[in-house]
Amino acid sequence: MDDLTLLQQVLAAEPKDSAAELWLVLIGHGTFDGKEAKFNLRGPDFSATDLAAWLKEFRRPLAVIDTSSGSGPFLTKLSAPGRVVITATRSGYEQNYARFGQYLSEAIANLEADLDKDGQTSLLEAYLSASRQVIEFYKAEGRLATEHALLDDNGDGLGTPADFFRGVRAVKKAKEGAALDGLRAQQFCLVQSQAERELPAPVRRLRDELELQVAALREGKARLAEDEYYRRLEILFVQMARLYETNAPLPTVKSE
Repeated sequence: MDDLTLLQQVLAAEPKDSAAELWLVLIGHGTFDGKEAKFNLRGPDFSATDLAAWLKEFRRPLAVIDTSSGSGPFLTKLSAPGRVVITATRSGYEQNYARFGQYLSEAIANLEADLDKDGQTSLLEAYLSASRQVIEFYKAEGRLATEHALLDDNGDGLGTPADFFRGVRAVKKAKEGAALDGLRAQQFCLVQSQAERELPAPVRRLRDELELQVAALREGKARLAEDEYYRRLEILFVQMARLYETNAPLPTVKSE
């Protein structure tokens, strides 16, 4: 059985509606012919279009990380609501060897990359750490950087570079008012803290949803009167606090 068939079978066997996260990490070599990006396997390769079709039915939390050269087009093809997509390059034309994957693998379980000090390193934090180390490598070598990683987790297919972030929040404004990424990637953790592991799955899902609503409210603060902004923020914080009350009924999450 070739690698392509094996990959298709593994993905076909995965639950499509599970609440559990699925991480798909591509480590190896990629190519780009000016039209289509491909990931190289032993035997037939697969394209970004192929992978997008195989993942179309997945409605569970999904992270796709392509650490290969020329991987930028995978981000555009794979972007979808509720999905985190990371590529080592911003376009298919960055075809030199990519070092991003090595740094990402080192950061994903390293608490030195834990920027918000919650005892675990999120996928966003690992992405930021790896991107910083890529920059430092090329600077130390006195070479022009030939890879620029991107992260997309809001489904718009545009991606956000690491230098848009201060801490775990994107602070630079994208062109033409495009939404920034990072909120969902901050909720993906490969190695969870003990406190996170002890949270029941329903509580964690509601917590994540409330955190996204708080972030969205902050983004729209300028469009609201001050009293209205703090009224809505209080509602969300009260709902979040109830999640951590022992034996308290789970709140109903509402957005306005």
